[in-house]
Amino acid sequence: VPITGENRILCYHGLIEVNSNPRVGIRAMLPVDLKKEVGISELVFTLAPRINAAGRIRSGKFAVQLLVEELEEEAKLVSEQIEEDNTYRKELDRDITQEALSSLYIENGNNKTTVVYNENWHKGVVGIVASRLIENYFRPTIVLTRSGEVAAGSARSVPGFDLYEALDKCSDHLIQFGGHRYAAGMTLEIDKIESFKAAFEKVVSESITDEQLIPEIIIDLGLSFTDLSFKLYRIIQQMAPFGPGNREPVLYSEYIKDAGYSRKVGKDGTHLKLHMKQDEGPALDGIAFNMGELYDEIKSGRMFNIVYYLQENTWNGNTSLQLMVKDIHLL
Repeated sequence: VPITGENRILCYHGLIEVNSNPRVGIRAMLPVDLKKEVGISELVFTLAPRINAAGRIRSGKFAVQLLVEELEEEAKLVSEQIEEDNTYRKELDRDITQEALSSLYIENGNNKTTVVYNENWHKGVVGIVASRLIENYFRPTIVLTRSGEVAAGSARSVPGFDLYEALDKCSDHLIQFGGHRYAAGMTLEIDKIESFKAAFEKVVSESITDEQLIPEIIIDLGLSFTDLSFKLYRIIQQMAPFGPGNREPVLYSEYIKDAGYSRKVGKDGTHLKLHMKQDEGPALDGIAFNMGELYDEIKSGRMFNIVYYLQENTWNGNTSLQLMVKDIHLL
């Protein structure tokens, strides 16, 4: 939902409550080493996936139990169960995404859509996997698995394309479907998967534009590193909480290079912890998720441009500016 109007008011005061007087269950789920104030990003990337995992892996009643629990010991036990569910969910997410990507590498070709099916995939994570596949192929995506005697799945769209309308035009191939323009779920007979796949490809190909198949980041402002300061960060935070309808400002800087301490981080070196400089200005740190493959180019001294959000990072009692890098363009 857009973070405007009364939604914004509810969000603003809800964040105050979470930081000053959180429910027992919410407090149990927040990391014990979380030093800074809880904001939207902490809720979206730390709390929400865990609460979501209960329904995806076991049952949503565990999430409800956590949120209404009044006894700390009981909340701790439920939160531990949910943490186990979330760990399992991440493993399923990773493994199924890799399987799906492997099959797409062979068969996808010049399609305007991505539709994959495997009867052994876990129903609870197919929506997450669909989002992961869009990150790689950037086209309307459906991930299907077996559910009893039928196939069930989740669909995700790219910005600007009405997924629900496309599914409506293919409804004679489906048992049922529901959702909205960017996300949907459906069931269909297993022997109709191939015919549905062809129909969905035809409908999308006839209506999607080439521009909608190109990933886009809208940049708000180009700045040099000398423009970045705690004062600017505090001014930006006056516009928080951020979300749909009130996005965090996206910044852009050119002719950046490694300042000497950039490294790979995360399992298998998936992410980049950047140490960057521009001209003779100050060196700044940044984090770039899922861009570990660029490490060698960056360490070679090659210049690059970056798109990012400005963040504050606290470590060992020290607070510094950090860039949350969304994209890197090698020069």
